Amino acid sequence: MLILLPPSEGKTPAAGGPAVDWPLLSFPDLNTCRAKVLDALGTVSGHEDALALLGVGASLKDDVERNTRLHAEPAAPAHRIYSGVLYDALGYSTLTAAQRRKADESVLVVSALWGAIRLGDRVPAYRLSIGTALPDVGRLAAFWKPYLTSVLAPAVDGHLLVDCRSSTYAAAWSPPPAQTVAVNVVTEVNGVRKVVSHFAKHTRGELARHLLTRRGKAPATPSDLLRAAGEVWAAELVEGSVRKPHALNIILPG
Repeated sequence: MLILLPPSEGKTPAAGGPAVDWPLLSFPDLNTCRAKVLDALGTVSGHEDALALLGVGASLKDDVERNTRLHAEPAAPAHRIYSGVLYDALGYSTLTAAQRRKADESVLVVSALWGAIRLGDRVPAYRLSIGTALPDVGRLAAFWKPYLTSVLAPAVDGHLLVDCRSSTYAAAWSPPPAQTVAVNVVTEVNGVRKVVSHFAKHTRGELARHLLTRRGKAPATPSDLLRAAGEVWAAELVEGSVRKPHALNIILPG
């Protein structure tokens, strides 16, 4: 089983320490692409219209300025850099040592800057959305898709993929549909369902934690995943097709 997560929008900068060590990052075959995106991001972030070009507000001025020196910025494990609703619910710091090892092995984060990394990879805090277009790179989701498809194929072969990414990050890589289950979160009131956003992030983080901490074998099939989710939530499985992944719908009370 592999759990696919998006990064968090907010990042917690490392307090100190060495900069990112590129050869030690997971999936080093992506390093040439990573360097291209990082250089383009640094150039844009030093532009007088950087905030507008990156689609962020004035409150994030310091974050954007940090983008200009990412080669030298202190790095820390991704599970410490990424913060926010989903990662709070995942609660990496409260996992046992064995559960952390499982998380380091089982979680892949699809990133606008790094392509794909694991939770133990040391990276600096940065500000970049997958929907951004950068000079000489273009829209990041389109840029990353062919590289992730090629590089990640051996890593995901034979695994059930629990896809907890948002739709924007899902656009950056389409894993094999037959072995993928996209996780949706809805509320239901009087038989009427509504898609939620804030609670979807939180619930996806809780699901990732549940899968990492529950006893027994990790889910190996979509049906296994449905049973595991059903231990905590009302859930249903929608079968996929040749082109469309399966879907796990977690149904929250309204």
